[in-house]
Amino acid sequence: MRASDKRLLADIPADQEDPLSYAVSLRDRSVIAMVEQAVRHNQVLLAFQPVVTTGQANRIAFYEGLVRVLDETGRIIPAKEFIDPIEATETGRVIDCLALEKGLRTLARHADLRLAINMSARSIGYGRWMRILKRGIDAHPTVAERLILEITESSAMVVPELVVSFMHDLQKRGISFALDDFGAGFTSFRYLKDFYFDILKIDGQFIRGIARDADNQVLTGALATIGRQFDMVTVAESVERAEDSAYLSAIGIDCLQGYYYGAPTVRPIWLQTAEERSSA
Repeated sequence: MRASDKRLLADIPADQEDPLSYAVSLRDRSVIAMVEQAVRHNQVLLAFQPVVTTGQANRIAFYEGLVRVLDETGRIIPAKEFIDPIEATETGRVIDCLALEKGLRTLARHADLRLAINMSARSIGYGRWMRILKRGIDAHPTVAERLILEITESSAMVVPELVVSFMHDLQKRGISFALDDFGAGFTSFRYLKDFYFDILKIDGQFIRGIARDADNQVLTGALATIGRQFDMVTVAESVERAEDSAYLSAIGIDCLQGYYYGAPTVRPIWLQTAEERSSA
C-alpha cells in the first residue's frame, strides 16, 4: 500500500510525515488547549512542597511553589503533564506570569515564608512578567530576599548571556536563583562559571534509589562537588526513601526535597485550619 493511501486510512493530513509525528502534534495541541482554557477560567494554582535541611527533617529551608492547572473535570494537573508543549508559546509566558503573581502574593501575606517559583528563561524578555516581578518586590520590602527563582538547566542554556545579566541585576535586589534539574541537560561549564546560581538542584533521576545504585552515587557525588566548588547550596530532588535520605546526608548534600518529606499540596500548613493541622 502506498504511503499516501495509509495516510488517508489513518486520517492523517498530507503535510504530516508519519502517524507518530501526527499523534504527538495532536496531543500537544490538546494539552495547549487545556492550559489555555484553564488560564481563561482562572483555574491556575500553586502546590507547595517543602525543601528540608539535611539531618533536620522538621526544619524547612524553603518551599517550592509548583504550578498546577485544573482540567475541564476539575482534576489538578501537574506541570510535568503540560509544561513542555507550552514552553515556547505565549501560553507558557502567561503561566509563568500567573505562577509569579501567586507566589509573590503568598510571600507578601506570610512574612516568615521563603518560596521558590519556577520560571522559563524565555520570560526574562516578557514585559508583563517583568512588571509583575518589579511591582511585587517594590511593594513589600522583604519579599525579594525571600524569593527564589528556579530556572531549569535546559531553559538557562537557551539564552545564557541574557540569564547571566538578568541574575546579576536581581541578585543585587536580594533575590536568589536556583538551577533546577541539574544534570538532566547539557550545561556549558563556561556558562556555569558565569551564572552564579545560589542553589543547585540535582535532578531526581540521579537521586531515586541512590543508596543502592553505584552509578548514581558517582554521578551525584560529582554534581555535588561542582555545587560546592561554586559555593551553591545543593538540593537533592525526588527523595522518596529513608535509605536514600541517609545516603545523601552522609555525602554532604545540604537540602532534601521529595515525597519522603512531603508531597506538593494546594493546602499548605499556613492555609490549614487548626483542626486540619491537628489531624495531619
